[in-house]
Amino acid sequence: MQHSLDSAENAPRQRVQDEIRRDIIFGVLPAGSRITETALAHKYGISRVPVREALRALEVEGFVESKPFAGSTVSAIPVDDADDLFAIREALEAATARRAARNAAAQFAAGGPDPAWWKTRKDLAALLEEGDQAIADGRIDLLPELNIRFHLGVAELSRSASLTALLRQISGKIEWLYASDVDSRGKSSWSEHRTIMAAIDAGNAQAAEQGMAAHVHSSRLGYLSRFAPEGSPGPAS
Repeated sequence: MQHSLDSAENAPRQRVQDEIRRDIIFGVLPAGSRITETALAHKYGISRVPVREALRALEVEGFVESKPFAGSTVSAIPVDDADDLFAIREALEAATARRAARNAAAQFAAGGPDPAWWKTRKDLAALLEEGDQAIADGRIDLLPELNIRFHLGVAELSRSASLTALLRQISGKIEWLYASDVDSRGKSSWSEHRTIMAAIDAGNAQAAEQGMAAHVHSSRLGYLSRFAPEGSPGPAS
């Protein structure tokens, strides 16, 4: 009962935290802009208490900076951390793709997938179609959110709670970086997802791992070539 009460109490804070994070990622709340509890409470139709708690959590995540007597501001996009974030993501997602392929092979070797695994796989198929349609409609702005949902879906297919939890921890920052670069690489990056899924469906762990690693590494190289601070070292190739 206590767990249910705690969840109910945390729901408003989690909702507004997710909404503020999303607005930061997509530039509704631009980097460097000052934000106040009062203004955010009015914007999201909620009391100041969950807003205050959400801002504290977002400060821990690195989306918000708060200083005594100066209030809170939206952090700068983490360009300086981009190479490290992409390197962590590359290792994590290569592992999730490898495990997802192995699980796919095991599912079909057992005579057919179990309902939970199959639902995740069908959701990913629908997501790929949604992304293709967004590109056809010229709605590139929809790709960042669809992109992170795809990668988290592959992590779910891996059935590794540890890897999925780690990916979720950095997914917001990755989505922030992706959103700032989607115009240059969004279309080509999205098309690579189907190749990765084909390897997973075939149960080819090596191809899935290599495909995912190459996919993330290409994003890493492309992002750093456009946004890395001048004079900073490039990623290892």
